[in-house]
Amino acid sequence: MTTHTKTNLDGVHSDVKVVEKPTKERSHDLFLRFLGLSLTLVATILVGVDNQTKVISYAEMKFRATAKWEYMSAMVFFVVSNAIACSYAAASLVITVMARSSGTRKSDFTDLVITALDLVLMALLFSANGAACAVGLIAQKGNKHLQWMKVCDVFDTYCRHMTAALVLSIIGSSVFLLLVLHSVLKLHYRSRS
Repeated sequence: MTTHTKTNLDGVHSDVKVVEKPTKERSHDLFLRFLGLSLTLVATILVGVDNQTKVISYAEMKFRATAKWEYMSAMVFFVVSNAIACSYAAASLVITVMARSSGTRKSDFTDLVITALDLVLMALLFSANGAACAVGLIAQKGNKHLQWMKVCDVFDTYCRHMTAALVLSIIGSSVFLLLVLHSVLKLHYRSRS
């Protein structure tokens, strides 16, 4: 807080206190957006380049089998959702940095739109994580009632990479949840003052 002494034309002195708003909330916002960008980018790349080919023996026959993310619609949803979240995080990070560097404060409308989009992306990521997790559990444990065999016994490297990407994406979803909570609390405190 800075105090300035100002003299008007009548010679009367007045002390004006200028309250400088800390940029702590913006630095939290920037950090969370960068973290969300990084996590969803690594998850997308990890799944996007993941494939494994094995020779499988079955009833005295041998054949080559390949595990790729494109073969399961849940994994396609997972990769596309993480790519969309990564792109959005990059765009919102640029918007936030530009607003910070220009010295102007973002309008309430911009805050509201970014908060709404954060919420949409959080829901998209959580739904993609749920779908990928369900398919991953079937690949890991199989389903005896439907006679679905375990796949991760054969494609162990592929399953480990998918599990790591899923964990990163779940953390990324949680980061978007924190962004939504941060924005809602910020709008709440702003409306109270």
